[in-house]
Amino acid sequence: MPTFVELQDDAALLSFEHQLHLADVVGIPPWKVDFTVPRFEFTGDKPLTVSEVHLLGSAAPGPRSWLWSWASRPDDYRPEVTWLAERLREYGEEHGIAELTEAEIPFDALPGAPTEPSAVASLMMEAAKVVMGRWTGYAASVGRGTRFGMLIEHPSFALPEPDFARVSLVLQRSLAELRLYDQRRAFRSYAVNRGLRVQENDTQMRIEGPGVGATVGFTEKNLVSAMSIGVD
Repeated sequence: MPTFVELQDDAALLSFEHQLHLADVVGIPPWKVDFTVPRFEFTGDKPLTVSEVHLLGSAAPGPRSWLWSWASRPDDYRPEVTWLAERLREYGEEHGIAELTEAEIPFDALPGAPTEPSAVASLMMEAAKVVMGRWTGYAASVGRGTRFGMLIEHPSFALPEPDFARVSLVLQRSLAELRLYDQRRAFRSYAVNRGLRVQENDTQMRIEGPGVGATVGFTEKNLVSAMSIGVD
């Protein structure tokens, strides 16, 4: 059964690729959300309206805590906005993951004791993504430093088939830009969730897919020690 930290590794690389794809689809535009409909809109040069909006919760700097949406007042949000967060709580109860079941989580109870609400929202979104299989998230600033963590769904958010350029970009940038607690687990999870073939022994992992092949070496502590990527 995965821990909250292991869920972070399981989500990290595929979540990163989805965020890169989201930038391709909509850029970094203005946005607005209406939870009473519900509806999320990107309103920039590439406008897009999303009707599948899942509010996970909010990270606030005042109390320095995360509050799950299902823990808010009953009339705050429509059921279709919070049902995914409630399913996530059920998963946490089944697997003994306190971060998913406690109504309010102090920042310093989370991995790395983050201080920024955006980092806290990201941790919660990552766990939700891999558990619920919905991979596009948005951490929205809603004033006074508070961040909403949401998952949003739209057909255009589906990833294209893996290719050399994108897979190599994800593998290489992940080491510099993502916090990976177990790099070997993160690489394996990405490959499996992306539909790539994985073979590994004690020191190496081979990842293969249409048009791409990568060989990754690991230390005894599961840190990447070497990596080569080529067109397969």
